[in-house]
Amino acid sequence: MRNLRDREICILEEQGCMAEDWNEVMVSEDFMVDALHDVRFYGHVEIGSMMGVIEVEEGFVRRCGIRNASLRNVSVGDDCLIENVRGYINGYTIGNSCLISDIGIMTCQEGATFGNGTVISVLNEAGDGNVVLCEDLTAQMAWMMINFPSAMASMRADEDSSVQQYTIGAYTRIVGVKEISNVKMGEYCEVRGASHLDNSTIMSNEDACTFIGTDVMMESSIVASGATVTGGAKVSKCFVGESVHIGNGFSAETSLFFANSYMSNGESCAALCGPFSTSHHKSTLLIGCAFSFYNAGSGTNQSNHAYKMGPIHWGVLDRGAKTASGCHILLPAHIGAFSMAMGKIQSHPQVHRLPFSYVIAEGNKTYLVPGINIKTVGTWRDVSKWEKRDLRPMSSRADIINFAFPNPYIIQNVLEGKSILERLLAEDTTENEFEYNGVYIKRNSAIRGLQYYDLIIRLFLYEYNVHNKPKNADERCDRWFDICGMLAPKHEVDRIIQGIADGEITTYRALRDELNAVHDDYRRHCAEYAEYIITNYYDSNNADPDQWIRLAEEAHSEWLKMVAEDAEKEYEMGDVEREKLESVLRSLRK
Repeated sequence: MRNLRDREICILEEQGCMAEDWNEVMVSEDFMVDALHDVRFYGHVEIGSMMGVIEVEEGFVRRCGIRNASLRNVSVGDDCLIENVRGYINGYTIGNSCLISDIGIMTCQEGATFGNGTVISVLNEAGDGNVVLCEDLTAQMAWMMINFPSAMASMRADEDSSVQQYTIGAYTRIVGVKEISNVKMGEYCEVRGASHLDNSTIMSNEDACTFIGTDVMMESSIVASGATVTGGAKVSKCFVGESVHIGNGFSAETSLFFANSYMSNGESCAALCGPFSTSHHKSTLLIGCAFSFYNAGSGTNQSNHAYKMGPIHWGVLDRGAKTASGCHILLPAHIGAFSMAMGKIQSHPQVHRLPFSYVIAEGNKTYLVPGINIKTVGTWRDVSKWEKRDLRPMSSRADIINFAFPNPYIIQNVLEGKSILERLLAEDTTENEFEYNGVYIKRNSAIRGLQYYDLIIRLFLYEYNVHNKPKNADERCDRWFDICGMLAPKHEVDRIIQGIADGEITTYRALRDELNAVHDDYRRHCAEYAEYIITNYYDSNNADPDQWIRLAEEAHSEWLKMVAEDAEKEYEMGDVEREKLESVLRSLRK
């Protein structure tokens, strides 16, 4: 960089430019004076080469330069186009080939944290902050912050020597934005028509470009690469994860949204939205709950406030759970995996040990139909679609997602659910319905539930046989966790937590490496659990491979037959095209 020459200063002044001190304006060696018009310089300003062109829209190429703008303490990279800045740009380092046009104020203060370090309270809305927002945050780290706060308190963000040099990354587009304050942007980011962005980080890269759109208001938040926030969304103190979409006026406060979640029209507060959480409707509120692989029906609501001690209650809807239109759940509550909740549920059910159930409110009572959701075409469709709909490029996959179905976490609950139903049936042989943890279960439903759960166990062994190819794995009985999309045995989680407590794991990067290693070893851990099931679920006479493999294959065929019958039942309603049904049936036969 060099100082301007006297002749260049004269030409710039003739072109409507001015400076507090021309000695503080530095330019590249190949500086072209005719690239600047009506520019006002304050403080120290550095300007890169302006010899190139920039594509402002597809097929529309313009010459680089700076026109009609006020710059204070700004560094501008090579081949940028900055024009029509109604207010000013202050304190930013702008990368190469950026377009900044038709904006108001864009300012960055010394010492800005860009939302990193913001502490929010997730699940318990009125609780002490339990999640620290940062660029390194993943679904698994958030889960661990919530469930192991003491251990995670000692962790620190990575000190990366290759930290992005620019507060506005190369190839970024900022057009029609009213105000940007203390916001850092990665490369290839596009911000178009946003209203107000404050104290936030917007990560982006060439493989996973991030888009911030019209009328967005965002503060104290972190947006991961590949995400979209648009359509008048309001985002405050949130983490917006990889390939997440938030739009159509959605309002989010102190919430976390992880990979491939889709939020539209409604609102959220203190919500932990794990991978593939979905809400489309205006009247839907997600509050004080943990979700993953979730779909919210229209008018879904959770109540975290008993109007006594404040909004302190919270709940969990396990992987694959859904809420029907108009569903209202009074928290606390814990709904099992792949269950459907319907109606105004006031009984605070704790039924996660009874997955694949319908949880149905009838007046002041809540009924549970165990296991029935395994037979629906909806469940089959869900587990078939998620992996195909992972929008993240391979280079931007920080969140760990295990799509295995069925998996050890589900099976441990199925086994316990089976024991619960057997106990209820054995305790009273005369009652037509039983009460359990806030729900009522009818006798006939319990009997059928045992059959469904036996089917699910054998489905798990079928998947084990097909994908793991048993090789005399050691058997191991262990609790399993669903860590916001990742599946891991308890002994591995305990080992990691102990490593943090002992000071062996001190940074987020080291923690990510440990979690990825456990994920990579999933098949071995799954095989150990499957061998335990084979040895202990079947009696000694049935534990030979030929026997359990035959039973598993029969279960798989039975399941597909159930799903096909459910699809045909929906077709008979009269508004499903025959080709749609045939497509489903062909997929089932593959």
